[in-house]
Amino acid sequence: MNNNSVFVYSEQQLSYRFSDEHPFNHMRLQLTYELLKNLHAINDQQILQPRMATDQEIALIHDEAFIEAVKSAGEGTLSESIANNYGLGTEDTPIFAHMHEAAALLVGGTLTAVDAVMEGRAEHALHLGGGLHHGFRGKASGFCIYNDSSIAIEYMKQKYGARVLYIDTDAHHGDGVQWAFYDDPDVCTLSIHETGRYLFPGTGQVHEKGSGKGYGFSINIPVDAFTEDDSFLEVYETAFREVVDFFKPDVILTQNGADAHHYDPLTHLCSSMRTFQRIPKIAHELAHEYCNGKWIAVGGGGYDIWRVVPRAWSMLWLEMTGQTHKLTEPIPEAWLNKWQGQAENELPTSWLDSETAIPTIPRKPEIIKKNRMTLEKAVFHIRNERK
Repeated sequence: MNNNSVFVYSEQQLSYRFSDEHPFNHMRLQLTYELLKNLHAINDQQILQPRMATDQEIALIHDEAFIEAVKSAGEGTLSESIANNYGLGTEDTPIFAHMHEAAALLVGGTLTAVDAVMEGRAEHALHLGGGLHHGFRGKASGFCIYNDSSIAIEYMKQKYGARVLYIDTDAHHGDGVQWAFYDDPDVCTLSIHETGRYLFPGTGQVHEKGSGKGYGFSINIPVDAFTEDDSFLEVYETAFREVVDFFKPDVILTQNGADAHHYDPLTHLCSSMRTFQRIPKIAHELAHEYCNGKWIAVGGGGYDIWRVVPRAWSMLWLEMTGQTHKLTEPIPEAWLNKWQGQAENELPTSWLDSETAIPTIPRKPEIIKKNRMTLEKAVFHIRNERK
């Protein structure tokens, strides 16, 4: 087991919970942590407790008036009309008690991961509680109150003078992070997501390339609905390799939403677990090739919390720590026995999906062709500059 990696986790992070019916359920953190424990793939020395982010740190990205509104909302003292101005109290981002503290702990978890890597205490760090990429400067959006990734990037820039490459493979466009650094040449954002024609937030078109000095440093590859493993991975791997070589970052931050899987109830992509095995492998390889191993990974979306997220996020840790051989073992019986009674579906007993479980895509050749054209448009300027 590679001890150059840390895992940022605390059960307190489960307090980020909108309601029992809400699709965003951080019980998936506990499910993943216990799966890794039952697999004997993580030890207590590797676990770091997240700290609470300060108001000053949150204000690296968010307006102070918004932070105060979140605090008031969590104390039950914010009027409905003011709440709506800040994207709070909506169907996506309902108000819950102590929401500021819960959100600040997730931000602090990502900053804990950042400091461990940037101070050289770890090569890699994983914080699955983070990845809330839809939060804006003055507005909550899409299940996200504070945008931990944006805060972490600005924090790395200011504290460590780092050039940051942000890679987002969530099925939803990483809009909040993109817009926070749209004119910044020291931050490059690459988002590979389902096209916004069918899916929230509707942004992330190829022509969104950045502005001013940041032009060319926002890269979007909106893939077609029903994209499966081979096409998704072709786009991801090709784009990642071209972008990292073009940008030459000091550190790589990856957002690892697990909602591109065909089981996910909120999206229309058709990946299997093979995609989630490959995504971190490429990130790991390129972090060593370009950044002396500096790789910080956060979570993100993922709404099949039983069958998909624990396996996908465990694969991330197994790759990070050089333990992918454990994927040949069955899912531990102790984990299955503990959770099957609560699960909405039958839990998988193996790491990869059986071929029979993966749907057949009628328009597959057409989708592959379309995605290749989108990839070409997205990285055309990079290829031209490097000629």
